[in-house]
Amino acid sequence: MIKEKFGRRIRIGTRASPLAIAQASEVAARLASCHGLSIESFEIVRLTTKGDRLNERPLPDLGVKGLFTQELEERLLTGELDLAVHSCKDVATILPEGLHISAVLPREDVRDALVSRSGALFWDLPSGAVVGTSSVRRAALLAMHRPDLVVIPFRGLVGTRLQKVSEGIVDATLLAKAGLNRLELAGVATEVLDTRQFPPAPAQGAICIESAKENSIVSDLVSALDDAATADAVRCERAFLRVLDGSCRTPIAAYATCHGSEVILRGMTIEADGSNPVRVVVRGARSATEQIGLSAANCVLSRRAGRQIEEAALCPHFQGN
Repeated sequence: MIKEKFGRRIRIGTRASPLAIAQASEVAARLASCHGLSIESFEIVRLTTKGDRLNERPLPDLGVKGLFTQELEERLLTGELDLAVHSCKDVATILPEGLHISAVLPREDVRDALVSRSGALFWDLPSGAVVGTSSVRRAALLAMHRPDLVVIPFRGLVGTRLQKVSEGIVDATLLAKAGLNRLELAGVATEVLDTRQFPPAPAQGAICIESAKENSIVSDLVSALDDAATADAVRCERAFLRVLDGSCRTPIAAYATCHGSEVILRGMTIEADGSNPVRVVVRGARSATEQIGLSAANCVLSRRAGRQIEEAALCPHFQGN
């Protein structure tokens, strides 16, 4: 039935990086399995995004959102693509008119992983060790926990960054454990870092599918892949990020977990130099995941402005920390 509705191969858009292609291939395989289709029913369309083209410049210097999604979204709107597969953390919190997130896959490991050339664990890295990262969140957390380390901008594909560690250009780097797992490189991680010390970026570890709202055939096709718990957690984290106007320049972390009918969000902001960390923990009903994210963000704004007296009113589920 699905095949007849399309009358052609289903076009899945993705960035051209090995990790992005692995994610798109996973989506194609899951869709084929769910709907009894052959893998040849899908065409993976690889596109180079602005973020890929400007891969030598630090992300904060680019200063725009949608660096890794814009070209894909444009082709969704023209109908050149049927769906696009993204690392959910790369997707802007406000989507272009006419597009929506139509499915979120079960979440991979949300944690950051340390890869060190010497095999030293995080707390054992020698003072003055050089750690490379393109993430302002990771750089800020490194500055907070280990101000004696030297943190430098460090972009490139996962394989490129691992090669630079191996060559001694840096002593260590931090990478998403989910990406290593999807590339079957889990074994290169020296240490997987605890989320209490290194809380993840909002939506880290989640793959999402974006499509045109008016394309009900695609929405029906991908709905079988949607994982409710992951979708609720990601929705909560993205609401938190949206209020705080997160960008590549803003160190923001958020991690929501679902427990039965309840969701718990742990959010954090921090200055780029590792100072002034503000943490909140909010819990509430899964039926109100977005409101929980909004409330948590308002708590952060209140605390950053020194108005802690307002927390109870702004965030009725606020748990403190």
